[in-house]
Amino acid sequence: MLKKLTVNYDGSAFYPETPLNLQPNTRYTIQIISQEKSTETTQKNAWDLLEDMAGTYEAPEDWSSEPDHYLYGTPKRNSQNDKI
Repeated sequence: MLKKLTVNYDGSAFYPETPLNLQPNTRYTIQIISQEKSTETTQKNAWDLLEDMAGTYEAPEDWSSEPDHYLYGTPKRNSQNDKI
C-alpha cells in the first residue's frame, strides 16, 4: 500500500492535513520529503534526472546488451564461449 499525504510537524509529532483511513495500532513506515526539496526536483526534466543518476548504480558492463539474462536468467546471447 502506498499513500501520499501532507503533514505538519510541530517539533514532536506529525499531524496529517486530511483524515487517514489507516488501521489503528498498526506499524507503518513513512518517508519524509521536505516540500522545498520536492519543488526543486519537479522543475527538472527526465534528462536532468538521468544525468544525476548516471554512474550511481554498480552493474555488469554488458547489462544493457543482455537484459534478458539479468532480468529473467536466460543464457547470454554473446557469451565468451561464442567468441572462441
